[in-house]
Amino acid sequence: MALVHGSVSGSSAVRLSFTSSVPPSRVSVVVPMVKGWRRSSCRRMVLRAMVQETAQGSPLVYAREMERLSAKESLLLALKDAGGFEALVTGKTTNMQRIDVNERITSLERLNPSPRPTTSPCFEGRWSFEWFGSGSPGLLAARVLFERFPSTLANLSRMEILIKDGNAKATANIKLLNSIESKIVLSSKLTVEGPLRLKEEYTEGMLESPTVIEEAVPEQLKVALSQATITLQQLPAVVKDTLANGLRIPLSGSFERFFMISYLDEEILIVRDTSGVPEVLTRLETPKVVETLEYDT
Repeated sequence: MALVHGSVSGSSAVRLSFTSSVPPSRVSVVVPMVKGWRRSSCRRMVLRAMVQETAQGSPLVYAREMERLSAKESLLLALKDAGGFEALVTGKTTNMQRIDVNERITSLERLNPSPRPTTSPCFEGRWSFEWFGSGSPGLLAARVLFERFPSTLANLSRMEILIKDGNAKATANIKLLNSIESKIVLSSKLTVEGPLRLKEEYTEGMLESPTVIEEAVPEQLKVALSQATITLQQLPAVVKDTLANGLRIPLSGSFERFFMISYLDEEILIVRDTSGVPEVLTRLETPKVVETLEYDT
C-alpha cells in the first residue's frame, strides 16, 4: 500500500497516516483534544465517519479533508481581512469584503462533515460571533447602538453564546465611556426540528449590574460617579439587591425564530435563519492536548 501523509499546522491540526505496515482494517488518526470534551464527543463521531470513508479509499478521504481544511482557513483569513467583529458592527466592512466572505462561507458549507449537526455533541460549547449577515438581528441591534451613541460613549466589544443541554445563553459585552462594563444576556430554549433545523424560543433577557473601572473614569465624571454611588447606597435593601442581581425581563412566549445549521465541525459553526442570512461562529476553547487514537473499520 502506498504511503500517504497529511498534516495541517495550527488550531486545525489533523494528521492522517496510512502505511504498508498497518493492516487495511486499522487506521491511525492523530487529532487535537479540547479541554472538557468527552471521549465519546464530536471528535469521536467525526473520526468514525472518516474511518468509514477510508475503507473505501484512503486518497479520497485525504483529499476531501485537505479541501475542507483549506476552505476553512480561507474563510478565517477573509474574516480577518474584513476587519473582524469591530469593523462588522460599526459598518466599516466594504461590499467587496462582504461578498468575499459570503463566497467563502458557501464554499465551506458544501464540505460540511456533520450530517446531523443538531444532535451532534460538537454543537454544544461556547461560541464567539465572528460574522453576521446584513439582515441578522444581532447586527441590526449593534448598528442601532453605534448609530445612536458614538464609539467614545458606547462600544460593543464582543458577542458570544453558550449552548448546553438544549438551552442557549447569548451574551453581549458593552463598555460605556470606556470605564463602565455591562452585559446583556439573552436566554433561550432550543428544540430540534430535524437533522439541520432548530427552533429557538427566547425565555429571558437580563441586563447585568454594571462594573466600574475606576482608574479609567474621566476626571470630569468622577464627581458625578461619586454622587451616584452615594445615592445607590441610600436605596432600600430590596432595590439594591435587585440592581446587584441585574434587571431581568421575562420573554417566554414573546419571541421565537427558526434556523438551520449549514456547517459544523470542532471549530466553526455556521447557521442560517429563515431568510438565508448566515452567521459564523468560532469555538472559544482551543485544543490543549494531542492524542493518538486507533480505530478498527
